[in-house]
Amino acid sequence: MVEIDEELENRIGEVTRKTKEMGIPVMILIEGAPASGKSRLSNALYMALDAKYTDFVATRPPRELDLRYPFLQRYWQHLPKDGDINIHFRSWYSQYIEYKVRGIRENIKVDYEEIKDDMENFEDTLMNNGYEIIKFYVHADEDIKQAHIDKLQGNPVLKWKAEEFQGRLENFDYEGEMEQFLKGSSKCPWTKIDFEEKEEAVNSLFETVIDRLEKRIESGRNTEDAEADGYFSENYEAQLFKFDFEKEKIKKKEYKKILPGLQERMREIQFQLYEEKIPLVLVYEGMDAAGKGGNIERTRQLLDPTGYTVNATGAPTDMERAHHYLWRFATEVPRSGHIGFFDRSWYGRVLVERIEGFAENKEWKRSYREIKDFEKSLYDSGAIIVKFFLSLDKDEQLERFQDRQNDEDKAWKLTDEDWRNREKWDLYIEASEDMIRETSTERAPWYIIPGNDKRYARITALRKIIEACEARLNDK
Repeated sequence: MVEIDEELENRIGEVTRKTKEMGIPVMILIEGAPASGKSRLSNALYMALDAKYTDFVATRPPRELDLRYPFLQRYWQHLPKDGDINIHFRSWYSQYIEYKVRGIRENIKVDYEEIKDDMENFEDTLMNNGYEIIKFYVHADEDIKQAHIDKLQGNPVLKWKAEEFQGRLENFDYEGEMEQFLKGSSKCPWTKIDFEEKEEAVNSLFETVIDRLEKRIESGRNTEDAEADGYFSENYEAQLFKFDFEKEKIKKKEYKKILPGLQERMREIQFQLYEEKIPLVLVYEGMDAAGKGGNIERTRQLLDPTGYTVNATGAPTDMERAHHYLWRFATEVPRSGHIGFFDRSWYGRVLVERIEGFAENKEWKRSYREIKDFEKSLYDSGAIIVKFFLSLDKDEQLERFQDRQNDEDKAWKLTDEDWRNREKWDLYIEASEDMIRETSTERAPWYIIPGNDKRYARITALRKIIEACEARLNDK
């Protein structure tokens, strides 16, 4: 049993209670080669922290189900909420090495260098949003590691653990792979702990955690540039939403002729995506009453319901607000071979949160980069991403609002919030155009579709989805 300095134990308890009060989420990563002593260090730290707001997350070798989700998905899944602490016993670094050494590519379509870049972007995104990430690398000399293995081999109950350690030491160049990260220029540096004497190693770990968290508490919350006025222009004139809506139409007879064929092709594509293990992410944004729901309905009408999910995004819950804004979406992305529909999405950060002042100017401006990094990580894990913005003119919106108001079967679709949003039409136009300019990429393009004619919008969107999927399937 490791003897812990009583003063350090009291201090770490005090400082983590303070971070809990301040709502600072903390992530402590403990990496190290097999038999290096990281289990003992991790347990000593875990025992010293309050179990009410501390979670121990152990990264195991990937299972079949893990390989069907984006590389970082399980770390998004385990993200601590405000004020909580995660101890990551091994982390995305161990997972990266496991994937690379084993040559795992079931759900990764690009070079491992891209995945490494996604890991760095993931850490940057979290730190920029208030997460404190403390990384430890536990080093032990070969004789110390061998002594640990010998001790386990002498215990009939733990002999299996020694054999597992030996196998991984022989077959995995863990330390060689980790060297590139230890020497890297990450904004979140590593602290190296030499495991020679258990007590000294534990004290060193505790002192580092205390020092980092005390500095974070002392710095407090940066209130500089805390404006949340949305930074809107005066007399903004739309550039991207200029349509001749009279020309963007499809006659009812033609629509009924074209739609079934596209829906049949969409069903065929669903099975092809499943066979090739390609996930499809479909994002729908647009003005209220622009037809997002109807568009999604026609796209999925003939699909196998076991192979897709529809995520209708509303106001965040208390639990969702206690996490990073991307958390609730990252945990709902489709697994390989499946389709995820998002009726509104993570773009609420730069739309409604900007317009309503729920996000400070610096926060929503920073989100453009964070969202592009997030979408890049999905793409790098094999996803096809297609994003639609359904546009309609203000008069058409009013007509649809009034139709809903006067139709008992549709009245539930119209809310007081819809009318309030309409009063901020010009702000929504500017925010939407900024969003499209800033976040339309080759990996995840935006398609602006005029939506005054619902039939035209549905046919156009279906064609774009099929075109994007066929391009990937043909490439593969």
